[in-house]
Amino acid sequence: MKTEIRLADYLETRRSTPAFQMREPGPSREEIKDILKLTVRVPDHGKLAPWRFIVYRGARRAEIGEALLKMRLEKEPDLSQDLVEVERTRFTRAPVVIAVISTAAPHFKIPEWEQVMSAGAVCLNLLMAANANGYAANWLTEWFAFDEAAYPLLGVNAGEKVAGFIHIGSTDFPNTERPRPALSDVVTWQGE
Repeated sequence: MKTEIRLADYLETRRSTPAFQMREPGPSREEIKDILKLTVRVPDHGKLAPWRFIVYRGARRAEIGEALLKMRLEKEPDLSQDLVEVERTRFTRAPVVIAVISTAAPHFKIPEWEQVMSAGAVCLNLLMAANANGYAANWLTEWFAFDEAAYPLLGVNAGEKVAGFIHIGSTDFPNTERPRPALSDVVTWQGE
């Protein structure tokens, strides 16, 4: 049975869990569908849905890690053994990785920037929806999010961009706070 929590209480303590601190179990296919149903409830001017999802599970995650390692070694053959292992495990740190793909494109009415921001809202909603279903989550990009040579491997089409890879799983690690900006550093007031 799920415990209800006030939204303000959740937001006051919301924090991403590092992917390397995640473990099984991850969400099932049905739980992922439930998470994604919540995720798509974001601002979306013009109802364009300028984003889509790619869900990576099971053995496919290890295959992608090996292929990314090969790509990285082609560019950096002297990669340290530690970094070799980092590349190899990029997609196996968490039981489920969901790519949020921005499909933003020029539109006669809806600015492309608004479409890009909607993809960012989807990433944050995906984190929160995973948390609401009892899972830890983290929004990462990494080098391959910006390397179009990796896009065919990842299932990203030409003209699309990766908004983020959301890692989802369980964790035993305590949620620790990190420094947040002081409002005085990030807020400008105009008027009373």
